[in-house]
Amino acid sequence: MSERIARRGGLVRRLPLVAWLTVVWVMLWGTFDLGTLFFGLVVAVFVATLFPTPTINTNMSVRPLSLLALVGYLAWDLVISTARVSWQAVTRGPRATAGIVAVTLRTDSDHIIAMVANALSLAPGKFVLQIDRVNRICYVYALGMQVEDAESVRREVLALERRVVRAVGSANDVALVSGTEGRA
Repeated sequence: MSERIARRGGLVRRLPLVAWLTVVWVMLWGTFDLGTLFFGLVVAVFVATLFPTPTINTNMSVRPLSLLALVGYLAWDLVISTARVSWQAVTRGPRATAGIVAVTLRTDSDHIIAMVANALSLAPGKFVLQIDRVNRICYVYALGMQVEDAESVRREVLALERRVVRAVGSANDVALVSGTEGRA
């Protein structure tokens, strides 16, 4: 009996994967009808059963309101960054300035660091060139930056880290970026 419950729990854990694979199947076929949906579901269940993925313990918890706020911030940042890069291209052209800033992140989670790096690189004008994992340093390229703007870039990256941690970080990470624990 407990084996059947464990198997059912494994199926429940795979439901997001099955849903995603079904969506990909429908998108690949380019038509949405019951046959495509049904066979996409069959293929997704077959793939998820035949190639089970290992469970990964991330110690992360999703906070829906903070996640929604993060998505809103990223959408707004995408608009502002696009306007900023466009302005740089029109006014400065090939003479646009840029710089690289080293930012020491406060969290030590590989998942959070990867999410911050990807979120930062989402909008034009800034992206992560390199991550020094041992020292938690992200080297950020910023277009249109002057020497005196380095601290501003650091503040923006740390604010993004704080938003990501509040959306999906562990309780320890939330306390760390909120300043209730000693800074690392």
